[in-house]
Formats: sequence, structure tokens, C-alpha cells
Amino acid sequence: MRLLAAFALVLTIATVVIAEEEVKSEDGVLVLTKDNFDSVIANNEFVLVEFYAPWCGHCKALAPEYAKAAKVLADKESKIKLAKVDATVEPELAEKFGIRGYPTLKFFRSGSQVDYTGGREQDTIVSWLEKKTGPAAKELETVEAAEEFLKENNVAVVGFFKDRESAEAKAFLATAVAIDDYPFGVTSSEEVYAKYEAKCGSVVLFKHFDEGKAVFEGETTEEALKKFVTAQALPLIVDFSHETAQKIFGGEIKSHLLFFISKEAGHLKEFVEPAKEVAKKFREQILFVTIDADQEDHTRILEFFGMKKDEVPSLRIIRLEEDMAKYKPETTDLSAEKINEFVQSFLDGKVKQHLLSQDLPEDWDKEPVKVLVATKFDEVAFDKSKDVLVEFYAPWCGHCKQLVPIYDKLGEKYKDSDSVVIAKIDATANELEHTKISSFPTIFLYRKGDNEKVEFKGERTLEGFVKFLEGENDELPEEEEKEEKPAKDEL
Repeated sequence: MRLLAAFALVLTIATVVIAEEEVKSEDGVLVLTKDNFDSVIANNEFVLVEFYAPWCGHCKALAPEYAKAAKVLADKESKIKLAKVDATVEPELAEKFGIRGYPTLKFFRSGSQVDYTGGREQDTIVSWLEKKTGPAAKELETVEAAEEFLKENNVAVVGFFKDRESAEAKAFLATAVAIDDYPFGVTSSEEVYAKYEAKCGSVVLFKHFDEGKAVFEGETTEEALKKFVTAQALPLIVDFSHETAQKIFGGEIKSHLLFFISKEAGHLKEFVEPAKEVAKKFREQILFVTIDADQEDHTRILEFFGMKKDEVPSLRIIRLEEDMAKYKPETTDLSAEKINEFVQSFLDGKVKQHLLSQDLPEDWDKEPVKVLVATKFDEVAFDKSKDVLVEFYAPWCGHCKQLVPIYDKLGEKYKDSDSVVIAKIDATANELEHTKISSFPTIFLYRKGDNEKVEFKGERTLEGFVKFLEGENDELPEEEEKEEKPAKDEL
């Protein structure tokens, strides 16, 4: 019996080794397939899985940070494993977990999954995972523990609280739970207080850049602490990239000053460096961001602001809380003084929203489908003597491209009409104060008489449009699929 038991034990160990050998690893990241996925999830308490596509630019940018995060966790002998699935090779797994874009990351805890909502840099990945698997704020009981904590994290927030039941301590811990991107520590040690010259009840953000640390001032509430952390954890002027996009757009500060620059031309030293004092002055009101126009990936951002490369260097302010409203300075002077004036005027509400408009083509009304721009829109669409159907489209939109032959036929049908106008407008290059577009194509009918705006939600066929224009709406099928505007970090 003992021999059989020993043989069974050896067989079990051998099976485990074989199972482990079947799971390949690349740069410390487990490579999952439909054959080993379930066993890896079952045999590990914590697994973060990235579903990616080899051709995806965001996935390529994430890969080195993901590998570095895996190494950090391995060095800590953490139970957390990082894994990846090539969704183009494993479509069954992608379908099973509802993957619709890349990269998509899902965190498995004892087999149960939640969406990953952290950042895409090594430190933010590790911070998010450690918070999901341990206390929101690490206890720093000694100076040595505090020194190690601050050394290993590029950004770290420490609360100095002896009474953990105080309102201030509770607000701090609630903030630690709410913010996943940065690690939090808490201490009641007198030695740690003395080491960092901190008072009981204070909150200090330590960082390996700019001033080195920032001390929170004001009433200690969760809302105030969130704003403090998200403002102070980023550099005075942040360089926009795939890795920083989520921090930029996901933070508490919703107004951003954007520097469109050319690093190759030396604009960082010439214009950005002198502006750091201005950025410091408005730090918790405006986030200063540089966008390198030399990078091909940033072409879409320039298009979004209606800019061309020959306009670089240039400034814009964008306010995310108001339909991504844009603001343009009156001058091209990028001195610190003028930047300060522009930002202050914006905060005082003295800068008007900048609306994009193309130049009106000379032949805008020569074809059956009229071509509108922002400066001509109201004159045509609000003509009380006509029903005006307008398609708001985007040049890159696949659904819009499919609609072109049908919409041209519709224009041809009504080209001689005195009461119906068929028109279109590029909504990526023309903006209207009274109409905001969030998906493409969006089609509105501006009725004659009262100019009532009615959205077309029927089938995009010639028959569907004709029925809509002639008032036969009851029998129209459901609206077809639209393409959403790019996400903020995809601009």
C-alpha cells in the first residue's frame, strides 16, 4: 500500500510538472490558449489576462510595460500571474469573454472575473493588482519599510494617521480604495513621522520627479484628496502617449491645455520648459499636456482640432465636461506671459469656444447633394420654406462610405424639388454650437415652417429615406448601427 501511495504521489508531481511545462512563458507572461486557459485560471488565485491582437498599436505599446510588471511581481514572489491571449489565434476565447477591442484586460480572482480598469504602465498595473489582492493602503510600521515603499514606487501617497477612526483617516482610506493607479501607505510610527518631517493628520505625495513631494493642504475630504492626488501624481507638463492617455483623460481635472509641438524642432526647450511655472500656478485647475506632432499616431488629434502640421507649435484648451469644447488663443505668441493670460482668461470665462469650419467650396450647391460647412449651415438648414435633410458624416466612417451611393440617389430624386434639400456636412471638420454629434452617420431633418429638428432612425435605403421625407414614419424599421466617435485616448 505504501508503495502504491508513493507511486501515486510521484505520478501526481510528474503530472503537475508536465502541466506547468505546457504553459509557455514570454518575458515572464504566461501564453494562454484554449487548451490551457481553464487550468491556469483554476490553479492560480490571481491572474490578469490581456486579450490582444499582434497588429494593434496599443497592444504593442503595452507589451514592454506588461512584461516589466510581470517581472516586478515575480521579484516580489507575488501570487499574481500575468498572462496573455492572442485573440486572432484564439477566437473562441475572445468570443467567450466578449472581447470587442484590443487590448482588453480581465482580472481573475479565484476564477471570478472583473474588468481591469487600471493604467498601462508598469507601476500602475502593479498598483492596481496589489490593491485588488490586498489592503488599499500598506501599513508602514518602520522607517525601513517606508523607505523601501517609496523607493520602489515612482509615485506613492502616504497618510500619517494615528487615529484610523477619524474622519480624515477614513477619507484618506476611501481615496486609497477609489484610486487604483497609485500605491497608498499609512503609518502611525513616530520614527516615520520624524524621518519625513510630517505631522499627524497630514497626507504627502512622494514622487521621483519635479519637486519630489507635495503636501496636501485644505480640508481632508475624499473629493479634495482625489483631486490632489490626480493633479500632483503627474508631471507638471505631461507628454501624451498610449501609456499616459488614461491618466490624462481619467483624472479629476477636466480642462487641459494642449501644447502641439515638434520635439525634433526643439520646441520642448524653446516653449514648454519656460511654461512650467505657469503650469505650476494652475496645477489643480488645468492639466498641461504636450502632443508631439512628429508622431504619425498623433495625426488624428491634429485633425480633431482642425490643425495642420505647419501650424505647430500651437496651443489649444479642451474642456472634457462640455462635449469636448475647444478654445483657441487669439495670438500665436507662446511666451509664458501670453500662456498665463490665455489660461487665466479661460478660467474667467472670457474665451469663446472655438468652432471648426471648413472653407465653403465654390461648387457646394452644384451637385444634387449639397455640401455644407459650419459657416453656411444655418442659412441652408433653417430655411423655413424647405425640408432640409442633413447627413453628419466622418470621412473615416465605414457606415458613411456605404451610404454614399444611396444618399446620392436620394439627392438625384429631389434635385429639382423646390421644397426638399438633401445635404451633407463633414462633422469632424465642422462644428455647430447648437448641434453636437456623437456617432456617424447621424441624419437630421430640419422641417420647413418651424425648423423642428427630427432625427432619421429608419433603414438607410432609398425607400426608407423617401418614406421619412414624405411623412410615412410608422412603418420604418429600426435604425441601423452607427460608428461612435473615437474614444478620448484614441483621438
